[in-house]
Amino acid sequence: MITIQKVRNALSTVPHPRDPDKNLVTSGYVRNIQISDNAVSFQLIDPNDNSCINTAKEVVQKLDGVKSVEVKVIASPLAGGSLEKVKSIIAISSCKGGVGKSTVAAHIAREMAKGGYKVGLVDADIHGPSVPALFNLKNVHIKTNNQKQLIPVERDGLKIMSFGFLLGDAPAVMRGPIVTRYIQQILMMTDWGELDYLFIDMPPGTGDVQLTITQTARLSGAVIVTTPQTLSLLDVARGILMFEKVNVPIIGIIENMSYFLCNKCDEKHYIFGENAVHSLQKRFGVKLLAEIPLQPQMTLSLDQHFSNDYIMLAVEHMKEALSHLDELKSGVPDVKFDKQNISVQWADGMGVTVSNKQLRLSCRCALCANEITGEVLISEDDIRQDIQPKEITPLGNYALGIVWNDGHSSGIYPYTLIKDLANTS
Repeated sequence: MITIQKVRNALSTVPHPRDPDKNLVTSGYVRNIQISDNAVSFQLIDPNDNSCINTAKEVVQKLDGVKSVEVKVIASPLAGGSLEKVKSIIAISSCKGGVGKSTVAAHIAREMAKGGYKVGLVDADIHGPSVPALFNLKNVHIKTNNQKQLIPVERDGLKIMSFGFLLGDAPAVMRGPIVTRYIQQILMMTDWGELDYLFIDMPPGTGDVQLTITQTARLSGAVIVTTPQTLSLLDVARGILMFEKVNVPIIGIIENMSYFLCNKCDEKHYIFGENAVHSLQKRFGVKLLAEIPLQPQMTLSLDQHFSNDYIMLAVEHMKEALSHLDELKSGVPDVKFDKQNISVQWADGMGVTVSNKQLRLSCRCALCANEITGEVLISEDDIRQDIQPKEITPLGNYALGIVWNDGHSSGIYPYTLIKDLANTS
């Protein structure tokens, strides 16, 4: 059976034409792999090398079961755009509104700028831009330069652009294609200049708008913001899977509103549940960058001068994770499966095998386990005898995303869990 992972593995054997130490996959040149009736199609950012394009097509065509291959060569997202001098582009995302994503994104960008970095922040939430209010920026009139690029607003060294500056108080009543066009323009037509980091405050969700951003800007990675509430945790998996499918590594998770710290007794009150942090790490296998409590300081206008220890910690952990992104990409294992087992093999020679049924039974998504109590909601009797994967997607160097033949697809299986299951079986 031909799978997306097999196609990715094949394309990872094709070296980047200008950097032999990288391949087409790790350099982010492969996009939108699709398989239909054993016909494979994928987008390839133009490497300006016809032999590279032909090789990419040939290695996929040689895979067992492939009937045809279509390569759609697309222009580089950075070609001719205003992002050419931006070193790292980081998406701050959530799949559910109301978790404080925009507040966290603004605090992180501000903290990085205070640290001496050249930083930009773009508010890409066209339907609910929050950044102008967070920085107390009112009645801003955006100007353009001689190249007709938008000139971002600067606040204490931080460059800011928001749909709120362009729309004012008017509602954004627009259909999808118009929204995506505006997003492309605000990203590519803003004069960012030289930046160390550009943070994108993503609109909530995992639809066309979010995919447009991943295709317009070459993202270095994504940070997912959530809260301990069950409804928020349900959507974390969707966000992880969305970014991994478009080859954007997950830098880590920030848990906002983790607890309330009493200013009288310094006791932590876990209003939305106490074990959510451990649940996130165990279930998704990704790094937790910070636990940010409910605190009045997070509601202060960012035009005031103050420091936040929790944001500072998140920034330090994020910078550390960014420094290991190349290791994350190179740590993706080779995965094979059949009707009985799943085998995972790492580059260092370590390999494990676990049965399909055992791994399916270990799922701890919200459909298979109670998010609050941890109670397992499925049993062996609920798992069909012929259970096997239809598609497996390695999620960086930390987990597998699996679509099973029983229709289940929301589970994420950390490599630590797979190793533990293999050792105990």
